[in-house]
Amino acid sequence: MAATAATDVVLVVDAANVVGSRPDGWWRDRAGAAARLLDRLAGVVATTAPGPDGGDVRLARVEVVLEGRARDAAAPAVPGLVVHRAPHDGDTEVVRVAEEVDAPVLVVTADQGLRMRLGDVRAVGPGWLLALLDPAR
Repeated sequence: MAATAATDVVLVVDAANVVGSRPDGWWRDRAGAAARLLDRLAGVVATTAPGPDGGDVRLARVEVVLEGRARDAAAPAVPGLVVHRAPHDGDTEVVRVAEEVDAPVLVVTADQGLRMRLGDVRAVGPGWLLALLDPAR
């Protein structure tokens, strides 16, 4: 049986939701927590991973939305890693980014209200992304 080619997707990450999913003290240094997430995300740009629906996805680009104090995070200069510093609330910026991407999108968030605002855009919870970033956990 021939292997199925991975589907290219643009991963749009609700950073506050991902960082906030683990009680590791992130609230004491929101910019630092966001910077650590950005560093880890830099390593998955252009990689292929098991998708949430069973098929493989190639993370052609990773777009990350930072809000509040997390906007001060330093971002690594990695081609394919795009950081959006939300001028207001992060959810509105996630929706804007997802709507403007001209490719299949996969949004990472557990926020049910945000998922409703995304309409038909596929969304997956932070657990999927964290399993990808921390395969040993």
